[in-house]
Amino acid sequence: MAIKTIVLPGLGESVTEASITNWLVQPGDQVERYQPIAEATSDKVTTEIPSDFAGTVKELLVELDKDIPIHDPIMTIEVAGEQEEEEVAEDHDKSLNDDASAKDVPEEKHQMRYSPAVLKLSQERHIDLSQVTGTGRHGRITRKDILNFQPQKAAEKSETVTPAAATEVMQTDGVRKAIAKRMVQSVNEIPHAWMMVEADVTELVKLRNAHKTTFKEQEGISLSFYPFFIKAVAQALKKHPKMNASWVDNEITFFKDINISIAVATDDHLFVPVIRNADELSVKGIAKEVDRLAKAVRNNSLTSEQMQGGTITVNNTGSFGSVMSQGIINYPQAAILQIESINKRVIPTEEGGLKFADMINLCLSIDHRILDGLAAGRFLADVKSNLLQFNNESDIY
Repeated sequence: MAIKTIVLPGLGESVTEASITNWLVQPGDQVERYQPIAEATSDKVTTEIPSDFAGTVKELLVELDKDIPIHDPIMTIEVAGEQEEEEVAEDHDKSLNDDASAKDVPEEKHQMRYSPAVLKLSQERHIDLSQVTGTGRHGRITRKDILNFQPQKAAEKSETVTPAAATEVMQTDGVRKAIAKRMVQSVNEIPHAWMMVEADVTELVKLRNAHKTTFKEQEGISLSFYPFFIKAVAQALKKHPKMNASWVDNEITFFKDINISIAVATDDHLFVPVIRNADELSVKGIAKEVDRLAKAVRNNSLTSEQMQGGTITVNNTGSFGSVMSQGIINYPQAAILQIESINKRVIPTEEGGLKFADMINLCLSIDHRILDGLAAGRFLADVKSNLLQFNNESDIY
C-alpha cells in the first residue's frame, strides 16, 4: 500500500486561501475517486472537494474553520501500491513493546485509528464506534470490544440529566463564518467615514412606473429602481476614479474596470455577486444582470468567480423600508453606497413655493485612508445629477 496526499485545490481566480468547514469522511472510511471528501469555504461560497484517489482515509491534516493556503495538504489516503510500513491491527498492537518510540506517540493519535477488522465488524453490527470503550493499548478499540459491546449499557452510561434550556444555540455554518470574518476585518482595518445626501427622484419614479408593465411583458423580468441607481453610480465613477479603488499593504490601487458588487440576501445569508463593466450596460442590461445573479444566489448555484473583482458596492437597503443606514465596507473596496427607500415629501421649489416630491437618501461609507469628505461629496453630487437625467424611455434601453 502507498500513502497519497490530497491538497486544497484552487477555488477560483484570486482565491489564495480557504477553510475546511465540514469533513464528509473520517479516518478509516473507504472512498472512491472523485467522491466528495470535504466542504471548503472562501469568499462566502462553499465548494465540495473531491478525492483524487480511491482508497482508505488515513489522516485529516487540518482543523475545521482554519484558513489555509491553496495547495496545502489537507488529507492522506492509503491506496493500492507499495507496502506501507505502518499497518494497524489489534493483534499487532497488543504485541508492541513499550519502547521509547511507542511512548512518544500521543494517546489521542491511537484513539482516532481503528483496525480494518474493527471497522468491518462495527459496520456489520451497525455499531457507532464513538460509543464503544476500548480496552486495547492507549484505549484503542479491539475486535473483542466490538463483540462484547452492549448498546443498552452504553446508552445508560451516556444518559445524563440536564436542566431545560432557556435559550437556543445555533451552530454557525461556513458562509456565516466567512461573512463574520470579512466584516470584522473591514471594521478593524478600514477607518470608516460616513456621508448622507437626499435626492429628488420624482422624474425617475414617473419613468419607471410608466414602463414597468411593458418591460415585464417584453423582457420577462421586473423593472425595479435598483438598476437605475447602479447605472447612476457607474456613470459617476467615470468622473471620480478615486472611488473605484482599494487600499492593500499601504498601496492604493485604482481600477479601470467598473465592477459593481450588489447585495443579495437570503433568509440566512448575504451575498455580494458582481456586475462586471456596469458602465457599459444600459439600465435594461443591468436589470438582467441583477436578476441573473439574484437567481444564482437563491438557487444555490452562485460561484466564487461571480463574487470576485468588485470595485465598489451598491446596496439596496430601501427594499426593506430603511431610510438611513451606515454600511460596512466590503473589504478591500473603498466605498459602499446604501440606497434607501423612496418617500413622498413636501419640498421647496426654485420659485419659492412647495411641491410633493419623491425623495430618497443616499448613504455613503468611505475608506478615510483613500477618500475624504470633499471627494465623497462631489461623487454623491454627480450621482444625484445622474438620477435627475432619467426621464425618457431611451434611458432604459
